Amino acid sequence: MKNYAGKYVIVRCDRAGVFAGIFKEKDGQEVTLTDCRRLWYWDGAASISQLAVTGTTKPHNCKFTMTVDEIILLDAIEIIPCTEQAEKSIREVAIWSI
Repeated sequence: MKNYAGKYVIVRCDRAGVFAGIFKEKDGQEVTLTDCRRLWYWDGAASISQLAVTGTTKPHNCKFTMTVDEIILLDAIEIIPCTEQAEKSIREVAIWSI
């Protein structure tokens, strides 16, 4: 496992969904992220792999939640480091809320 500490990543969980944030630590399938948002729905990228590399080309269609200070994800199954371009794109998506 590469050391992603302090890097912006996308984490796909088995049941909890997909999240983007700053990697803090990992213990088994448990991953802690800071400055994190849930990526509920995305458009403008074919997959989270593309989202991690190029970001979204359709930010107005995306549904990304507000940022939380810290989250512990108990069922992580995939961690993808983001490029600077992708991080900027994800961070610039407007908060989706009701």
